Amino acid sequence: MRTDRLYVLKSGEGFSQQQGVTLIETIVFILIVSIGLGALLAVFSQSAVNSVDPVIRVKALEKGQALMDEILARKFAENTPTGGVPVCDSTTGSACAAIGSDGQFDDVGDYHGYTDNSDARFPVSVTVQPAGTGLGLANGRARLITLSVGMPDGNSVTLSAYKVNF
Repeated sequence: MRTDRLYVLKSGEGFSQQQGVTLIETIVFILIVSIGLGALLAVFSQSAVNSVDPVIRVKALEKGQALMDEILARKFAENTPTGGVPVCDSTTGSACAAIGSDGQFDDVGDYHGYTDNSDARFPVSVTVQPAGTGLGLANGRARLITLSVGMPDGNSVTLSAYKVNF
């Protein structure tokens, strides 16, 4: 005896749901990933360009510091004796020489107006001016040395130091 049965399947019974992604979902995924990747690459390229700046700044700073060390190693004024005693402009010392270059670069005042353009990427300029009142000293007992080193990007590094007549 043969019995045929007819089964009616309800929705969701016996049929598997669709697996995978649609074309629209794939396009949306690619679009989101490309926007994120584009933003990430923009940040990376900006940091790669700016990574050279610290190297250039350090080179300018080293050049400036070397010249500042050289200037600070000099005497306070032309007629300051070796060792600095007696100090110029004191009761026992001679009058301090004026700030300005005599071409010998043997005292701090000789560097006023000094420029060095031998390396066009890092031009250097120096000014020396009388100081002292801001330090609690009589005016003329100190000299403010300001050194500026230019950089290729147009910025500059400025160093300042006091040389005191003690």
